[in-house]
Amino acid sequence: MTLAESDDPGLPVEDISAAAGERTLDRIASLGGGHGLFATLRAARGAADHVTAVVTVADDGGSSGRMRRELGSLPPGDLRMALSALVRDTPRGHLWEHTLQHRFGGHGALAGHAVGNLILGGLTEVMGSSIAALDELGELLGIRGRVVPMSPEPLDLEAEVQGLGDDPREVTAVRGQVAVASTLGTVRRVRLIPQDAPATDEAVQAILDADLVTLGPGSWFSSVIPHLLIPGIVDALTRTTATRVILMNLVAESSETNGFSMERHIHMLLQHCPSLQVDFVVVDLNSVQSSKERRHLERAAERLGARVLYRDVREDDDRGRFTDRHSPSKLADVLREFGGPGSASDTTTPREGDAGAAADAHR
Repeated sequence: MTLAESDDPGLPVEDISAAAGERTLDRIASLGGGHGLFATLRAARGAADHVTAVVTVADDGGSSGRMRRELGSLPPGDLRMALSALVRDTPRGHLWEHTLQHRFGGHGALAGHAVGNLILGGLTEVMGSSIAALDELGELLGIRGRVVPMSPEPLDLEAEVQGLGDDPREVTAVRGQVAVASTLGTVRRVRLIPQDAPATDEAVQAILDADLVTLGPGSWFSSVIPHLLIPGIVDALTRTTATRVILMNLVAESSETNGFSMERHIHMLLQHCPSLQVDFVVVDLNSVQSSKERRHLERAAERLGARVLYRDVREDDDRGRFTDRHSPSKLADVLREFGGPGSASDTTTPREGDAGAAADAHR
């Protein structure tokens, strides 16, 4: 008997994460990787009946990097995290989440490996397909959705980085996701190797079938922008009838985007994908407070064809202090705004908290 066929005693079948509000969307496709995608998926599972995670596959560090090098497989880490984010919010779901995320200790060959990575690696070898393995594990976990890689082959990330040499204007090529994410220089541009990497059919179809497509938050150069470097993904984003939403980071990262304004984050998306068009950019209320910064951000969003929505999406520590993480429940409330009659996607008139003067009232 799988989890999908069994009940957790004393708890409702539906996810507790949906208790704060009714699901208003049928299908959400969320693009990203790592902890940023994890937060989005936690929110999306409470806002839609079916959630597909479209996950980056360029990780080359830790357990994922070791399995990629030794088995020639897709790096499983971000895929594992996405599955963990979508498990049911019940005691058994929590058990499986912790098991998938658990890393072996000690000093032997298994030290540092995540249990979920090994399960995915084994299933992939047995079934002969990473997507079949992900679907099988998803069914075992009873998730309402799918986890699919953005490309069927492992990719490499290479960045043009400025400021690593004696001459601050010198540009150095830095290769590898871990190296790019931890560089001390300023990342100017990234590329995928191979540059003509295909998209998985499942990722493309998820984007085309969705009511809502999200991109971000997350490591901008290693988890967000790589999706915009896959021609098949970009084409699907252009053709879909879904509402397309960029979820901005709360703060600039200390490595990849150190010192970047929200406006510059958007410029980087356009630099890598000039044809990108989206409908909304969601920004935390307190991340951009000055009128000048907001005007610059809104002008940048206009180049995407997007409207800026200012919303409270930051997690607090239950003592009134904000963290640098998104709150799944708050973010779920925002995602619900894009579904149903009178939704944000149905109107072009700014509502309270949207771009412009109405948002300034929240300061």
